[in-house]
Amino acid sequence: MTTDGILLLGATRQTGLEIAKLLRARGDRVAAVVRPGSPREELDALGVTVIAGDAFDAPSLDAAFQGKSFSAVISTMGRSSKGDQTVDYEATCNLVDATKKAGVKRFLITTAIGAGDSRQALTPGAEQFLGKVMDRKTLGENYLKESGLDYTILRPGAMKSESPTGRAFLTEDTSLIGTINRTDLAQLTLDCLDDDDTIGRTYSTIDKDMIGLTGL
Repeated sequence: MTTDGILLLGATRQTGLEIAKLLRARGDRVAAVVRPGSPREELDALGVTVIAGDAFDAPSLDAAFQGKSFSAVISTMGRSSKGDQTVDYEATCNLVDATKKAGVKRFLITTAIGAGDSRQALTPGAEQFLGKVMDRKTLGENYLKESGLDYTILRPGAMKSESPTGRAFLTEDTSLIGTINRTDLAQLTLDCLDDDDTIGRTYSTIDKDMIGLTGL
């Protein structure tokens, strides 16, 4: 069945942009919801279809799906807020709802080690600095898990913007923490997209040579 490809949220920078590069390199059709005024030059150069929208604005997300048939949604939305709303919870809930309304089943999201049952992995410094953020990420994860979508959750630890090492791995060991390069996280995300065995599962993502490194 022909689709409009993959819909990305958070694609203008960092992990999301790396995912867009990998998808386009292998020939996938890609669209991205981008807030008005956000940089889009790199997405345009990649041939990504840019759709104006804002994850904090539910109607704009509904409009992004109209007239299209996406095979999957990938969210790498970063930490931001709008008033009392956060991207980790309210914006994520809006995206989950819009995905369901559109009849798209596959949904992948990057959150963070420290969310949900991986809270135990945080160092005391990380807990003090990131505890409230992880509370919101946990709420977002739980909303997705209860949605009925075919989800995969990827939880990176600290992230670095460096070349891929090829040493990153997925683990369901919630006690581990570490660092990963965004380029490797992007590849792991595509690996999960292509593997139906990852549906309904939550993974920590770490470089095997950077286990325990957090910067906090």
